[in-house]
Amino acid sequence: MCPCCQAELEIDPALSAVIHHKAHEKPREMSDLEEAMERQKGEAQKREDAFRKSVADHESRQTVLDRKFEELLRKAKEEPDSLPLPKRDIDFD
Repeated sequence: MCPCCQAELEIDPALSAVIHHKAHEKPREMSDLEEAMERQKGEAQKREDAFRKSVADHESRQTVLDRKFEELLRKAKEEPDSLPLPKRDIDFD
């Protein structure tokens, strides 16, 4: 038995070579076609839900960004000294 892939190997000790190789057969994940179809339908619904959520997030993104900007602008007007000054190129050296 191969420890890596679980294949059956027949090795000739005199030649130190593989004489016969039989690949490991993986068990089937789906027992019948109907179960596989149901699984596909469920995955399709998950993809559709994820797409709809993505579209809704994208549509509301501009509104969220506008509100964040307005809030930061309001804070900047109320307390102009509370915000740190932007760094200049010379400050990074």
